[in-house]
Amino acid sequence: MAFFRSMSAALLVIATGVSVPLHHANAREADNREAAAQERARETVRKMTAEEKVILTHGIMALPLGPNTPPMPEDAVPGAGYIAGIPRLGIPALRETDASLGVAYAAGLRKDDATALPSGLAMASSWDRALVEAGGKMIGSEARAKGYNVMLAGGVNLMRDPRNGRNFEYLGEDPLLAGVLVGHAIRGVQSNNIISTIKHFALNGQETGRHFSDIQISEANARESDLLAFQIGIEIGRPGSVMCAYNRVNGEQACAHNWLLNKVLKEDWNYPGFVMSDWGAVPNLDSALHGLDQQSGEQLDAEVFFGSKLADAARKDPTWAARLDDMNVRILTAIYAAQLDKYPASKGGQIDYAANAQIAQEMAQQGMVLLRNQNNVLPLAAKGKNILVVGGFATTGVMSGAGSSQVIGAGGPAATIPVGGTGPFAGFQKMNLHRSSPFAALTTMAPQATFRYRNGRSVSEAVAEARKSDIVLVFANQWASEGFDQPDLALPDGQDALIDAVAAANPNTIVILQTGGPILMPWLNKTAAVLQAWYPGIRGGEAIASILLGDSNPSGRLPITFPASESQLPRPKVDGFDWLEPDFVGRAPKGAKPLLVDYDIEGSDLGYRWNARKGHSALFPFGFGLSYTRFESSDFKMKGMTASVTVRNIGDRAGSTVAQLYLTDTPSGPQRRLAGFEKVSLKPGESRKIDISVEPRIVAEFKDKHWIIASGTYTFAIGENAEQLVLTDSVKLNQSTLKP
Repeated sequence: MAFFRSMSAALLVIATGVSVPLHHANAREADNREAAAQERARETVRKMTAEEKVILTHGIMALPLGPNTPPMPEDAVPGAGYIAGIPRLGIPALRETDASLGVAYAAGLRKDDATALPSGLAMASSWDRALVEAGGKMIGSEARAKGYNVMLAGGVNLMRDPRNGRNFEYLGEDPLLAGVLVGHAIRGVQSNNIISTIKHFALNGQETGRHFSDIQISEANARESDLLAFQIGIEIGRPGSVMCAYNRVNGEQACAHNWLLNKVLKEDWNYPGFVMSDWGAVPNLDSALHGLDQQSGEQLDAEVFFGSKLADAARKDPTWAARLDDMNVRILTAIYAAQLDKYPASKGGQIDYAANAQIAQEMAQQGMVLLRNQNNVLPLAAKGKNILVVGGFATTGVMSGAGSSQVIGAGGPAATIPVGGTGPFAGFQKMNLHRSSPFAALTTMAPQATFRYRNGRSVSEAVAEARKSDIVLVFANQWASEGFDQPDLALPDGQDALIDAVAAANPNTIVILQTGGPILMPWLNKTAAVLQAWYPGIRGGEAIASILLGDSNPSGRLPITFPASESQLPRPKVDGFDWLEPDFVGRAPKGAKPLLVDYDIEGSDLGYRWNARKGHSALFPFGFGLSYTRFESSDFKMKGMTASVTVRNIGDRAGSTVAQLYLTDTPSGPQRRLAGFEKVSLKPGESRKIDISVEPRIVAEFKDKHWIIASGTYTFAIGENAEQLVLTDSVKLNQSTLKP
């Protein structure tokens, strides 16, 4: 069956009343290409011997990280994984690299460098489809030039807990925004004739006990939140592979989950590609019958299940034989659709690092969010001549998140700060700074000012220097990594106290945050400005300086909610955090029972939706972001499932904003859901009429195994953010039923 043939219009309308727009402009062309790849895959499988049929179904982690590491194959490239090819049939080996932010460092074993994009939350803050796709295209090109043909990109787990250690890799809390952006990121990666994954399927919302946390959630709540982000991402990006998750869902391992993998992914969504496991996530041989197609990083599992054991099962039982054929067809469909055999990746390709760094810098600038700017203290140009810079290793480099997504540029890290740990993954437990000093960039770009630096280790010293300065820039960091969650939403290492004291000493204190997610800000009202810089990537220092000095106009909008307190969260504490030791591998202690995590508390109401349900006001709401200019919206009208609004730049400098369309009321009652969005760039005085298509599944509710749009009146609003709605209009819709 053609890839998403039943979804050629994204979703089939069973009852009339809603026209559903295509997610993919060339959907029919893609259907035809993938149908041809699938038929070719079937022909190849018919030529395979029994022994060859278990070659593509399992592979190693291609890094020498312990005594169980097998010898590296000659054609392997040090990286996340390697699956042998079948030369007799012209099938290439799969050489896999992490991750969504660039070609991963692989503990420095490759002895080369790569371009680090800003964090996923920074990318999502751009709300810019084209820019995110360009970033995907860039990192995919580097992967290909280094000899990889599979990139373990496409992270789209929604932020259910703001303390999740991997939030920085992902694209926020909203299924529409995250799904659209990850689809474009995947499309960019795969434009290089390599395969991208989408991961981690599904409901992988915390690192604490990630191998044995058991997510409790209803089908409707899952479909309307995390699964919808994956569904939209798959429709737009058409990834060759889906990577399943470590956690359990309603009692079953995600990588051996018949409902998730067979029913939802392969039956309801007609997904024709293959499901690869996360590394060390395969519980048994029966995972194959439950929908898993490939065992990754097999030395991390208890056994190699998808080798001789799988071959024996297929030899004895026709059901297993048919399943093994299907596994190979799916893997080969992805290989042929991406044309890995026709355009083989090989080491030594040309990389224009300077051009790629410019893409990373542009993404960082577009993704920085100006949270506060009292009395227009920013931009800094011509305001201060005597500027103190405090903390955050600002003279050394910028922060990056750690774990399998860690990317390092030319010359290695600017600094490496050991965190400690044991075991084969202890090498990942280091704070690495990119070689891009904000202090150096500021002094270069603003030679008329005098910049001084204090590291912030002594609060009294910083306060004394702050009193002698026109302006103080405090850089505050929160390091995050795969393998553990944050204990709370406070800044670590006493930085809250430092900011509070410095801001009390100098009211012109500007805070630059390099964090992996939201934090609390007990010092907020004492400061003049706050810039959320996230982990800003390989040219982060230059990007920060560009925003602070006004060379770039901040246009980022938050893709997540900054809660006002931890008591506002559905789970005030991370489940299991109080009794589990942080561990990168995260396996259960001996004798431990599954860790039950109740996602039905919030259901599909994540972040701003939860706040709307509970009547909470955020510290900074989803969609929030300031600019150095001002925008005005007018003439908002709904016509069917399309909104139109005119946006005007009423300020005195060029800038970009995001027209955010929210569903606010339905026949079932009040709602708060992002239903569509468009980013627009305008010169001073310029206005533009924008049309925004409504995603029908945001309007619908999942009932009786289908998406149901009830007949009645629906109210929509144009918002500055999820809490500040400025224009409303209503429209009547007929009842419609959409396929799952």
